[in-house]
Formats: sequence, C-alpha cells, structure tokens
Amino acid sequence: MEIVYKYNEPVKAEDVIQVFRNSGITRPIGQKERIQKMLDHANLILTAWDHNRLVGIARALTDFSYCCYLSDLAVDKDYQKRGIGKELIERIRKIIGEEVALILLSAPSAMDYYPKVGFDKVDNGFIIRRKR
Repeated sequence: MEIVYKYNEPVKAEDVIQVFRNSGITRPIGQKERIQKMLDHANLILTAWDHNRLVGIARALTDFSYCCYLSDLAVDKDYQKRGIGKELIERIRKIIGEEVALILLSAPSAMDYYPKVGFDKVDNGFIIRRKR
C-alpha cells in the first residue's frame, strides 16, 4: 500500500463525509452543503489517498505568518495506526514553517494522541461554542 499525499487538490464533499464517518470524528456528515462550505473556506487542505480512495484529511485555516488552526484531522479506521495522521501533521508543519504555531481543539478520545505527534497541552484557551 502506497499512500499518496496531496496539498490543496480538489476533494469531493462525499469523499470527506465518508472519511469522517469511517474515522469516528464528530462532524455534520448529514449536511453535505455544510461540509462543502467547510472545504471551500479552508486555505490549507492535505489529503491522503490509497489509489482513488480518500483515506485521510487534514483541514486547516492559517495566515501563513503567525498561527494555523487545524480544524479537522481524520483517518479512516481501516488505515489508522499506520502513521497517516502523523504524516499529515508533519506536512502541514513543513508548509506553514517554523514561525507559525499549530493550534487545535482535541476530541476527548484523542487527548492522548496529540502529544505523541508533537503537540503540547495548553491550559490557557477559551471557546465560544457553536449553537448548531
């Protein structure tokens, strides 16, 4: 199996929904238009492909100068524990460079994962939660 990584290549909402569904990540997968809007307005998208099958995605918003928010990291369960998520993160870090902080909100189930791939846990954050 050779995974091919693509940067800011077009990706179909249907394929992303399938990866979200198969990864266990909580996203509005029943709202295709909303997923498409999420893709349309991200300015850094890395995808992982096994031939023509999307198996992983990292979606981020960045100014390429100071900060980058990693809003989605999802890998199909059939492809997890093969280093795909780590590779997506490493490629994002190379793209944004050393001057840019990479920030994310973690699902409770992933809190143990992120320190393993280079993230430091911080306590000085705040959130205004979405209404829907």
